[in-house]
Amino acid sequence: MALYKYMSFQNAMHVLKGTIRFTQPGAFNDPFEMVPELHVPESFGGDKEINITFSVTAPRRISRGYELEPDFESDQCSDRNSRSIRSSLDQAIGILCLSKNPSSLLMWSHYADHYAGAVVEFDDSHKFLRGSFPIEYREQRPILDVSYYDSDNDPIPVAELCAKPKEWEHKREVRVIRNLSDCQLVQDTSADQYPVYVMTIPPECVKSITMGERMPVENQRRIWETIKDRELSLHLDAISNWGYGFRREHIKLPGMKNPITISPRTAHIFSQNDGPIGDIARWQLKSNKLGQVVNDTL
Repeated sequence: MALYKYMSFQNAMHVLKGTIRFTQPGAFNDPFEMVPELHVPESFGGDKEINITFSVTAPRRISRGYELEPDFESDQCSDRNSRSIRSSLDQAIGILCLSKNPSSLLMWSHYADHYAGAVVEFDDSHKFLRGSFPIEYREQRPILDVSYYDSDNDPIPVAELCAKPKEWEHKREVRVIRNLSDCQLVQDTSADQYPVYVMTIPPECVKSITMGERMPVENQRRIWETIKDRELSLHLDAISNWGYGFRREHIKLPGMKNPITISPRTAHIFSQNDGPIGDIARWQLKSNKLGQVVNDTL
């Protein structure tokens, strides 16, 4: 099974050059991220300090004895302590969000710069993605008893805090979590609440890149020049002639140094090339009526 990440052109280039960001949970667009309701009974002691250790690679545990029923109600339930715990996680962990969904119109729009970005495909069996786990999508917000955190047992798997509302289910999200201490700080300014941390990603972990319908020609050419000698595939998702979907234009397959085909939709990438490839591309743009129709807005 492959995993995918929808991203801007700039971030896709970072990946192709060997680095990928691991983002703090508080920087995500979901304000409920890792903030369950927390039941802290009076018997626990209001001033008692909660000592917590987390594991970034441990899987979810089978037992859910720490989770209360969705209809549980108590005056001692709130998210105040959970927010504090999440704030401490922001200082300690980074998350790489991937997807099992290779073709989502919503994610193309929301995460890939309104179709001007790209989708990068990763090899889920590569050790770089060890400890990956799927998000849980829930009808109700989890309610945890404070005993979940206040434990002298094994470290708590961070995966158990990764539950999201059903509204996000279309993402089919898979996550990889790492300690920020194992990442490299590349941006730390007072204007940025969440400094940028990255990890070096092995080239063989990247399988393919698919460019968006609205990616400018200049950026498409830059991606081609970056990957043309590499063992990965290159595609372009063009609007399909029928229905709400994309037609995948295959540009390069692994092991190929020349494009597999030059269509009216991809000819502009090679129109400045010398030799037979450039001749074919220029012929497509000049003689094929579809060439100008599909490329006139780029």
